[in-house]
Amino acid sequence: MKHGKFITFEGIDGSGKSTQAMLLAESFAEAQIKAVKTREPGGVAAAEKIREILVKGDTDSLHPVTEMLLNFAARNEHWQKLILPELKKGTYVICDRFNDSTIAYQGFGHRLGAEYIESLKNLVTGSVAPDLTILLDMAPEKSLERAGKRKDDENRFEKMGGGFHKRLRTGFKMIAKKEPERFCVIDASRDKKIIQEKITTEVNKRFGLELKC
Repeated sequence: MKHGKFITFEGIDGSGKSTQAMLLAESFAEAQIKAVKTREPGGVAAAEKIREILVKGDTDSLHPVTEMLLNFAARNEHWQKLILPELKKGTYVICDRFNDSTIAYQGFGHRLGAEYIESLKNLVTGSVAPDLTILLDMAPEKSLERAGKRKDDENRFEKMGGGFHKRLRTGFKMIAKKEPERFCVIDASRDKKIIQEKITTEVNKRFGLELKC
């Protein structure tokens, strides 16, 4: 059975993930290769409702364990109703955040521990891992400055402060170091076009494509 490829984008808030995921999806569309862009938490109706609870409101509105459980509840809906069906069709799935974000945010940011999260990860998505994960790495001071310029109210995590985001960055880098064959780590402080070119080059190399920026 033909099976699609799963590409995820990770990084701290304001690192440019969503922009680069969108640009990559546009490159697939221009090449007339079937791809869907989605996001977490969210992607399908029920998961988008859960997203509202997670990303809006006061920093202390949820206990860290509740955050973790809600993320996996949203992920199960997303995985079962969108990601897995599209992969089975042979579609490239481009996802803004996935399991690594839960490990980084709740495991490292809230100090629940990565091992604590593994059992739920295995329950929801099994041993499945993305075929490629783009980690956009940036100093928290710069990323939070960028994120603060966005005009939306999805800023609950951004309000958690520099210490929290330093732990996030450390978490993402540790995950990437543990699985170097899956990750492509890119300096997110560079020019947007340069980042896009690096991502396109990596995707072409990994999957034998000829996408253009």
